Amino acid sequence: MSAATIDRIGIHPDTDVIVSTRGLTKRFGSFTALEDVTIDLSRNRIYGLLGSNGAGKTTLMQVMTGQAFQSSGEVALFGATPHENARVLREVSYIREGQCYPTDFKIKHVLSAARHLLRDWDEDFAQELLRDFDLPTDRKVKKLSRGMTSALGVVIGLASRAPLTFFDEPYLGLDAVARHLFYDRLLADYAENPRTIVLSTHLIDEVADLLEHVILIDHGRIIADADADELRESAIVVAGPSVDVDPFVGSRSELRRESMGNHTRVTLRSDSRSEDVAHAKALGLSVEPVSLQQLIVDTTTQQGKDPR
Repeated sequence: MSAATIDRIGIHPDTDVIVSTRGLTKRFGSFTALEDVTIDLSRNRIYGLLGSNGAGKTTLMQVMTGQAFQSSGEVALFGATPHENARVLREVSYIREGQCYPTDFKIKHVLSAARHLLRDWDEDFAQELLRDFDLPTDRKVKKLSRGMTSALGVVIGLASRAPLTFFDEPYLGLDAVARHLFYDRLLADYAENPRTIVLSTHLIDEVADLLEHVILIDHGRIIADADADELRESAIVVAGPSVDVDPFVGSRSELRRESMGNHTRVTLRSDSRSEDVAHAKALGLSVEPVSLQQLIVDTTTQQGKDPR
């Protein structure tokens, strides 16, 4: 990618944007995995890259980290193309579910390799995390359980302290206690050592409080790219007698409708949440917040009903 191309897509080393894609498309034969993806990732934020299995999350991360070539469009990572670019890739840590390591390596050998590859590696933090997750450094990788392999990936991702860190659901192999330990360690370390972290997951309720920005992908297309708090504020749930709910809903965009007898509960888009809440309450309707997970599920479901 030439300097002119980088300037054209708006990436400069002195800006807050560290990753940018413009019109990114990736095809595998006749299958389109990514379609016209345009996003920016800024410094020192925690992103949620959300979507169902097969939505395109992993493919997008692989293209952004230079592990796959796009079919068309542009991508810039720290102001340069990521493909075969050792300089910028040293700024990146990418940890995925089912991460492969040399089977004859012991845990300590894997950590030694990570230490040499990752510029900002923190050995003291790595050792602390090994104790937290009870990982024996002399254990061979081929002898690790799925949970221990997942924990090893988490340790590397956190201890890398990389300016850009991707977690592609490596924590799926962890039990609930270990996953929450990961979330706690991530948030505590992020507070002291800010960097850009991208969490790809379908366990939305578990990570909702960590996320500052949400990118929702469905069938290879971006259908939401917004601040997490703004996204939560973009919808409400109203419930009450159908004869009162229906006039209130009117022509507003519905995400979900549930009816039982004469009672109706509707999740709907709201461009002016405070006014809509006040209006609904004045009509005697109950108003509930929408969880991030429910909003994501409803948005994806609604998108699936719309023609492409």
